[in-house]
Amino acid sequence: MEVAKLGALLHDLGKAMDHNTEGTHAQIGAEFAKRHGVSAAVCNAIAAHHHEVDQVSIEAILVEAADAISGARPGARREDLEQYIKRLKALENIANSHKGVEQSYAIQAGREVRIIVKPEEIDDLEAHRIAKDIATEIEETMQYPGQIQVTVIRETRSVSYAK
Repeated sequence: MEVAKLGALLHDLGKAMDHNTEGTHAQIGAEFAKRHGVSAAVCNAIAAHHHEVDQVSIEAILVEAADAISGARPGARREDLEQYIKRLKALENIANSHKGVEQSYAIQAGREVRIIVKPEEIDDLEAHRIAKDIATEIEETMQYPGQIQVTVIRETRSVSYAK
């Protein structure tokens, strides 16, 4: 219980660090905690809360889940509801503007965009390229906290009936 509590309390420690430091806030916070004698289990919970490294304990998984639940609620970020909705729509519009995209969904409070492509138009290699192109376009045209995961889903289903 103490590892989970401390991991949850310190998981965003890196956000308070000097912004000239190289790395993500999870990496920076975990390294800082490690240098100051915090246990390895808590340091892993800090480093793994955005799944940048593998979790080595159930407490690290709990910290990641709690962070996702907390960050996904409207109002968790320093923006009003109107700006929040505009940002989600902008993410979806960027994704939908690409050839072969069937649907897109901004989820996790805008930290992830899931894109469903038409499998008859887009092959696996093209799906990978679309993910990179959309991530680049988001980087170049939007301002957002943290990072945004771009997931392209290409699925083919074959159905047959035995009578």
